[in-house]
Amino acid sequence: MNILQVTNKVPFPARDGGAIACMNLTKGFSQLGNRVTVLAMNTLKHHVHPHEIPDEINQLATFKLVDVPAQINAFAALANLLFSRKPYNAVRFIDRNFSTALVDLISENQFDIIQFEGLYVCPYIPLIRKYSNATVVYRAHNVEFEIWERAAKLSRGLKKIYLQNLSKRIKRFETGLLNSYDLLVPITDRDGNILDSLGNIKDKQVSPTGIDSSVGAPDTSSLEFPSLFHIGSLEWAPNQEGLLWFIKNCWTKIHNKYPDLRFYIAGRNAPRWLIDKLNIEGVLFEGEVNDAYQFMNSKAIMIVPLFSGSGMRIKIIEGMALGKSIVSTSIGAEGINVSDGTNILLANEAAGFIKAVFNLLEDRDSFERIGRNAGLFIQQNFDNLVLSKKLIGFYKQYTK
Repeated sequence: MNILQVTNKVPFPARDGGAIACMNLTKGFSQLGNRVTVLAMNTLKHHVHPHEIPDEINQLATFKLVDVPAQINAFAALANLLFSRKPYNAVRFIDRNFSTALVDLISENQFDIIQFEGLYVCPYIPLIRKYSNATVVYRAHNVEFEIWERAAKLSRGLKKIYLQNLSKRIKRFETGLLNSYDLLVPITDRDGNILDSLGNIKDKQVSPTGIDSSVGAPDTSSLEFPSLFHIGSLEWAPNQEGLLWFIKNCWTKIHNKYPDLRFYIAGRNAPRWLIDKLNIEGVLFEGEVNDAYQFMNSKAIMIVPLFSGSGMRIKIIEGMALGKSIVSTSIGAEGINVSDGTNILLANEAAGFIKAVFNLLEDRDSFERIGRNAGLFIQQNFDNLVLSKKLIGFYKQYTK
């Protein structure tokens, strides 16, 4: 099959959930013998020079990068708030140069599948309808409005009012795009059910982000036990909120009982104000690490205290694949069919979170059992090639 993936950022390097979700499927499609092209917005925030993409990645697909600023501008955001009904998040990715590049690409190639990676590239679907007969797929990485709706509930004052307004706009935008595609591919069952409830009537196939076992494997040779760690994009508000909640409500009690325990935090693009708040006893801020898998393998208990967001947390999948014992919230593990107490520990309040951490620190057998079960769970349910093959099988039902 000839497949085009359309995305609002270059999926290399695959450092965040969206990039990993896109790139892993690119790998799966390619390994199964499909011809793959990736058309990506090369934004200022995530700008990549084409020469930075290594040969082994270029062999998987043809990457076409289009410069799209997509800058966050305070004046533009205010004007959008006052004079538009569209969400500013989406407007930033509507670009004439990208439209031209997309039309040129689909005019020169006969694609069987054109897969839109996420909500913010879906406004380009009408262009596809005009110039191509390809089967159009919306791959829903999450339910976008839910991210901002949950963030609003955790906020106060003017920020709360703004986020409430934004979530309503995104919901209207998201609902308005339903059924403009031919097929829906949500990453989780839960997201698919929500989109159905909002009005989706198109056939769908749930296809979670897979894990390529050849990239990272469990390695306990440098394990520091006991230790706690968190890794994730530190420019993402849900990660920021969760970390600050854990520091405020859990870390002091944990550290008082275990004064020599260290809590390592790694992630890219942490703002200065967040780094300052993490500058407390026992917490070690590592910044962006060169090898995320090596970092995770070297630490013991993974902390994922999320109270907002949507979709599936890729870092939990990666941590489980490495055999990590993880303590998270129900929202953090949302979309992953985990079993509390078997392959993960879940808690939604501080007391439960602290108790879960203590259990893992004080019971090495439990720590190792949960980690083993986590790794087995990923092997059985999230193999990237298996998931990619299932998705290709679904696509073949709808292509000639």
